Amino acid sequence: MTKAILNGGTMALDINQIGSTNKFLTDGIIGENFTGFFEFDGDSNTFEFSMDTTGLNTVDFADINVDVTGSTNIFDWDIGENAGASYLDLDLILDGDDNNLTFDIDSDYYTAYMDILGDDNTMNLTKTGYGASSSDAGYFYLDLGGSDNTLTIKQQSTLALDWLKIESDASNSNICVIQSDGGTSTSC
Repeated sequence: MTKAILNGGTMALDINQIGSTNKFLTDGIIGENFTGFFEFDGDSNTFEFSMDTTGLNTVDFADINVDVTGSTNIFDWDIGENAGASYLDLDLILDGDDNNLTFDIDSDYYTAYMDILGDDNTMNLTKTGYGASSSDAGYFYLDLGGSDNTLTIKQQSTLALDWLKIESDASNSNICVIQSDGGTSTSC
């Protein structure tokens, strides 16, 4: 399948995929002031999402809302990998088991709110960006429920004071957090 490329400023995209084994594949969404709402209800779906991974364009002021109900879904997101997607607002609600989520985000001034409910979910989030002061900071909030989840959260903004809040009633889960403003290299 050929991946979609969407180019243009002040764009709104609403995708509703109901059922199983659906695919949403994009090789790039390019343009500022993007608003996206993505709803997935079903199992074994694939969602590959990228915004300006080359750094040749800008994707500032993106507002992305994702609502997922189902299991064994795969998410691979790349947002602003080589140039920051400033002012990113990312909201995710996931209710299901055995989902695999990967986020690679380069953004200054970002906020991310995620609710992950279910068992045996795996999430890897790497957030980078550059800031000159604490006002450049990002904020990540996670509400985690269920059991046997594995999460790795890396906020590694250069010279910015990123914030992190985790609320959890999960059991038997492994959560690794690395938060660094360009200092010592660490790993989970």
